[in-house]
Amino acid sequence: MQLAKRVQTLTPSTTLAITAKAKALKDSGHNVIGLGAGEPDFNTPTYIVDEAKKAMYEGLTRYTPSSGILPLREAIARKLLKDQGIDYGADQVVVTTGAKHALYSLFQVLLNPGDEVIVPTPYWVSYPEQIKLAEGVPVFVTGEQENQYKLTKDQLEATITEKTRAVIINSPSNPTGMMYTEEELLALGEVCIKHNIIIVSDEIYEKLIYTDTPHVSIASLSEQLKKQTVIINGVSKSHAMTGWRIGYAVGRKTIIKAMTNLCSHSTSNPTTISQYAALAAYNHDEEEIHAMVESFNERLNYMYDLLIKLPGVTCIKPQGAFYLFPNVKQAMDMCGFKDVDEFSTALLEEEQVAVIPGTGFGAPENIRLSYVIKKEQLQEAIMRMSRFIERHAKI
Repeated sequence: MQLAKRVQTLTPSTTLAITAKAKALKDSGHNVIGLGAGEPDFNTPTYIVDEAKKAMYEGLTRYTPSSGILPLREAIARKLLKDQGIDYGADQVVVTTGAKHALYSLFQVLLNPGDEVIVPTPYWVSYPEQIKLAEGVPVFVTGEQENQYKLTKDQLEATITEKTRAVIINSPSNPTGMMYTEEELLALGEVCIKHNIIIVSDEIYEKLIYTDTPHVSIASLSEQLKKQTVIINGVSKSHAMTGWRIGYAVGRKTIIKAMTNLCSHSTSNPTTISQYAALAAYNHDEEEIHAMVESFNERLNYMYDLLIKLPGVTCIKPQGAFYLFPNVKQAMDMCGFKDVDEFSTALLEEEQVAVIPGTGFGAPENIRLSYVIKKEQLQEAIMRMSRFIERHAKI
């Protein structure tokens, strides 16, 4: 049986492949330290779980509108007004089965065959695959390490063609943890307005920031940029709710209506109980979020200080998310590995440390390390990495 061409071109998730191999080693008795996780190691706050239980006991277990329950969409609109000063109506919000599904649905309603989407590298692994599934074309632009891996105005201007439909801005970034400044966003926005380019603003890590500079949504900078932007977000990272699968998209009514219609024929609606759980998350104060961010910041500082001492490893200190994205090109050369995939596989097999090779993010000289584990494990992981490099490089 021949499968559809659209799935034959898909690249398997690097993150999931490494995670699966690490799990197999762990299940066979190896002491594996996983630095590949893309989720907080905190439990979902109790007040959210309690509200989900309450919803179940009250019989709130039936279908909801495809766009999500009205109270949740109103709560999301209030959140955006409070956090970013952007005024949206509930009819400009669609709740989805995770932020990943919001992105998938958005590309499905935006793109016609051959339409181009500008994807700055390094990128989150699913962006190009979702674009291809919508019969679009991902156009990669390298974010240089010297510029904190961020897309510049000149790069954007030079890449736009008559087929360009959208550009993705992910701030804070997965995998780099870098954030765009207001000035950088205004410069990029000026180009997008000039060429009538849709801005896909992935803001899923907006609450996980470790600098005094606040997160800025490009949609907040002008009324015109608000019209050009579709914000993607959710509760997965901010409220430790990855498994609840609640995300959302906010933007023009025409786009949101189209996404809602598409969802009505795909998922019907996001899980009802999860919607009430997310409503509780947005109707509560952010004390638990602050505690989680403080813990991640402590771990970031601890791991970063250890990491930059490794031979042949350089790293820009991230400003948000929960990843470090070191360049290991020199270490690979010292150790005789032909590429980062071979380096990462050997590290897992020999020292039982699971990292994500940068090839899946469009960055073949880097690896992604998640620091959402205990400090003792972070220390042990870096010690094993040091031993691994020194052994192969014969330092």
